Amino acid sequence: MSSEPKDVSGANEGSPFGGVAVLKSPGPPARWRLGFWSLIVTQFQGAFNDNGLKFLVIYLIVERNFPSNVRDRFILLVGALFAIPFIVFSLTGGYFADRYSKRSVTIGTKLFEIVVGLFAIAALGTGNLTMEAISVFLISTQGALFGPSKYGLLPELLPENKLSWGNGVIELGTFLASITAVMFAGFLADTFRGRHIWSGVVFLGLTMIGLTTSFAISRVPAADPARKFRANPFGDLAEQLRVIAKDHVLAWAVVGNTYLWFLAALLQFVIVVYGHDVLRVDESQISYLQAAVGIGIGSGSLAAGYLSRGKIETRLVPLGGIGMTLFGFLVSRHGLGIWPVRVDLCLLGFFGGFYAVPLNALIQHRPSPEQKGGVIAAANLLSFVGVFLAAGIYFALSSAAHLQPGRIFLAGALMTLAATLHAFFLLPYTPNFSQEI
Repeated sequence: MSSEPKDVSGANEGSPFGGVAVLKSPGPPARWRLGFWSLIVTQFQGAFNDNGLKFLVIYLIVERNFPSNVRDRFILLVGALFAIPFIVFSLTGGYFADRYSKRSVTIGTKLFEIVVGLFAIAALGTGNLTMEAISVFLISTQGALFGPSKYGLLPELLPENKLSWGNGVIELGTFLASITAVMFAGFLADTFRGRHIWSGVVFLGLTMIGLTTSFAISRVPAADPARKFRANPFGDLAEQLRVIAKDHVLAWAVVGNTYLWFLAALLQFVIVVYGHDVLRVDESQISYLQAAVGIGIGSGSLAAGYLSRGKIETRLVPLGGIGMTLFGFLVSRHGLGIWPVRVDLCLLGFFGGFYAVPLNALIQHRPSPEQKGGVIAAANLLSFVGVFLAAGIYFALSSAAHLQPGRIFLAGALMTLAATLHAFFLLPYTPNFSQEI
């Protein structure tokens, strides 16, 4: 994709929600569809395995009928082990995304995932909880190294006016993968009870599919072949934060994206315990509750991508926040049956898709080409700081404050209300907003 200045114009500048960025491109790169859809399939498989293994381990913990305080500690541990690699290794992934071709990095991380899959087979086959937890850490490390290349590939594979659409598609794929993986983990927990070596074999087979599709991603050049590696994984963080802070639009997007990941992770923890303790349903039914959120986010993301029509439509962010707040309140009500809970969670997720797509598009669009990998890596790191904090906040609310799952939903709605007010009053808008983007 050309690095020449983009033709950007504003629309609806008189709106209280601010302007929109219109991205115009002279035309799509040759054969961009094959490379783009190969990335989507590769990403779907990676997100599926990451979340499937994580929730299989959580289901195996719940099955052991530990006392609730012990169970909550183990869930906190698994949540932390899933988040920590994204905090520690995301900037390393950003270095790889700048220093080497993002396609090559993608293939390399798939090869590493094969090694992780073999370890997971051994862990699940022996039923060793420590090894299973390490497997979650390792699969998350692979995802952290892949993340900056995954998102950095979008503006390199897509015509500029399809960036919001592409973000809608990848968010749809990511959340559908995440939620179908949670459902599939419940299925595996029931089907292979006591024989989970076969669960590991299934995940390894899916990794081989992802490796195959990664070779069909379009070849792209390295963005900064001269970039030097820093042994300290946080060595570039301060620099990337300065880059982000200098651009108030970019900073606004990064803060909003971090909150969304925090909320999504908090909901995942609460839904497992809510289904088990309040609705008293099995793992399969709990996975359907998770599916409701994922289907909502995926469909909302796709709708937001199409509604943007070649623009980065920032006005969708506060609209998404309002919807998430409303349905967060509704799902916290006492005495709901399983179908009202599913509907509320689905609609909460739908508005989460509206919230996510413009923020992701801004994070990918705003940085200069040579800074893109580092900035995306820093945003990825901060999003998993949100995931890590979600594990701690869940533990504090459930074990320290002794809140029931429904009350934790209410707490999440109140936090989302605050995030919505932040999105509304700090929405990047000036009379020259269109020129700034």
